[in-house]
Amino acid sequence: MLSLLTFNSCKTSAQNGYKDLQGAQYNQVLKDKQAIVIDVRTPGEVREGYIPEATLFFDYNGANFEQQIQKLDKSKTYIVYCRSGGRSAGASTIMAEKGFKNVYNLQGGMMQWRGPVKKP
Repeated sequence: MLSLLTFNSCKTSAQNGYKDLQGAQYNQVLKDKQAIVIDVRTPGEVREGYIPEATLFFDYNGANFEQQIQKLDKSKTYIVYCRSGGRSAGASTIMAEKGFKNVYNLQGGMMQWRGPVKKP
């Protein structure tokens, strides 16, 4: 049953045009693909701490989220995360719909993150 759920979860993200990424795979994708890390949480959540490699901070629920995404280079690789993985999955779907080919959603977001956290 668990393998069926895992397969379906991967299938869903693949159908949406992005790949789900487990925390353990993060460093490998970051290194191999020279990925850009995007935090899509609110400014208040970011102030509580963020993944040190994050260089872009776009509030998924903000009024200009899609405009910010449109300014990015679609040929680059992006790792997107939020608090628990829901908003980042939505952001990843939007990016894929807008023509981004290499988008990874960090599953579980900050709630599952076991790496270092940087405070602003």
